[in-house]
Amino acid sequence: MFRAFQSRNYRLYFCGQSISQIGTWMQRTGVSWVIYTMTHSTFMLGLTIFASQFPSFLFSLLGGIFADRHNRYKILLVTQSASMIQAFTLAALLLTKHYMIWEVLGLSMILGLINSFDVPARQPLVHDLVRDKSELSNALALNSSMVNVARLTGPALSGIILEKYGAGICFLLNGLSFVAVLISLLLLKLPPYRAPALTSNMRAELSEGFAYLKGTPTISLTLLMLTAISLLVLPYDTLLPVFAKDVFKGNAMTYGYIYSFIGFGAICGTLLLASLRPGADLKKVLFINTIVLGLGLIFFALSKNFLLAVVFGVAMGFGAMSQGTISIMIIQIHSHHRMRGRMISYVAMAMFGMLPLGSLLVGLVSLHLGAANAMLVMGMMAIIIALLSARFSRKNRLESDHPVDIEEAKEIVTEKI
Repeated sequence: MFRAFQSRNYRLYFCGQSISQIGTWMQRTGVSWVIYTMTHSTFMLGLTIFASQFPSFLFSLLGGIFADRHNRYKILLVTQSASMIQAFTLAALLLTKHYMIWEVLGLSMILGLINSFDVPARQPLVHDLVRDKSELSNALALNSSMVNVARLTGPALSGIILEKYGAGICFLLNGLSFVAVLISLLLLKLPPYRAPALTSNMRAELSEGFAYLKGTPTISLTLLMLTAISLLVLPYDTLLPVFAKDVFKGNAMTYGYIYSFIGFGAICGTLLLASLRPGADLKKVLFINTIVLGLGLIFFALSKNFLLAVVFGVAMGFGAMSQGTISIMIIQIHSHHRMRGRMISYVAMAMFGMLPLGSLLVGLVSLHLGAANAMLVMGMMAIIIALLSARFSRKNRLESDHPVDIEEAKEIVTEKI
C-alpha cells in the first residue's frame, strides 16, 4: 500500500504537501463560512466557488503548455510561494477586520489563476519523483489519500478555530503551512533539467495536444465522464453550509464535522485504491464509486437526523474520491511524457471549469427547490451518468485503444494548417 515511499523524493514531497493540504482545506472551509454568514445566500456560496475555480478553467491549457515547455519544479516553487502570499493577504484582511465580500472574491480569483499553472506542473512532477515507474499508480493513490486526510482534519480544525479565534487565524495557518512545502521542494534531489526542443509555437502545441486527446479514446472518454460529474454532481459541497446552519441548526463546528466525515469516507476510498494491484480495472472502480456517490447524496438529502446524515456523508466521500484521482491515474499512465502536462491541463479544465459553473447552477436551483431537493437531484444525476458511461464503454469494449503518436498529432495539425 505504501510502496511509493521507497523513493526519497516522493517521501519529502508527500510530507510537505500533507501539511499544506490541511491548511488549504482550513482556508476553503473558512472562506465558505465567512461568505455564508455575511450573506446567508446559497447563490453567493456558488459565486465564491465560481470565483476561486473558473480562472483555472480559463488558463489551465496555457498552464499545461507552460508545464510541458519549462521546468515543472521551478514552476511549482513560484506557484506555491504565490499561494502563500495569497493566504497571508486574506489573513491580514480578516484579522484587521477591514474586508468586504468583493475583496474575498477577488483573492479567490487570484488563487484560481495561480492554480491554473500549479496543477499542470504539480501532478506530472509526481511521475519524476518515483524511482520505479510501476509505483506511479500507488503514488497517485497516496496523493489522493493525502488530500482526503487533509479533507478530514482541515475542516474539523477549521470549525474549532472559526468558533474560537475567527477566520483570520485559519487563513494565517494556511499561509504558514506553505513553508513546509517550500522546504520539502528545496530538499528534493532531481536530475538536471533538460529543456525540450521547441519545434512549434504555443498555438501549434495546443492543437497537437487536442489532436492527441481526440486520438486516445481512453483519455477522452475519461475526461467526458469527469466533465459531466464535475458539472452536475461534485458541486454538492456548495450546499453543505446550508445543511449545517439551517437544516441541522448547527454552527461552524457542525459544518466542519460534516466535511470531516466526508473526508473520512474519501480516505477509506483512497486506501482501497492504493491497495489495488497493478493492472486493476480502474474504469470498473470508477463506475462503482460513482454509484456509491449517487446513493450517498440521495440518502444525505433525505436525512433529517444529523448522525444519520454524516454516515451517508462517509459514502459521499468514498464515492467522490475516485473522480479526479482515477482520472489522473488513467491519463498519467496513458499519456506520453511530452504530452502529460497538456493532458493534465484538460483534467484541470474539466474540474475547475465545470465545478464553478455547477456551483452557480446548484446555487440557483436550490433557491427554487431548496437545498435538500437540489442535492437529491445531484444524486440521481450521478447514477444516470454512471449508467450511461458504462453503456458507452461497453460499445467501445471491442475497439482497441491505439493512442495517436506525437508525430501523428503534429501531422494532423500541419494538414489543417
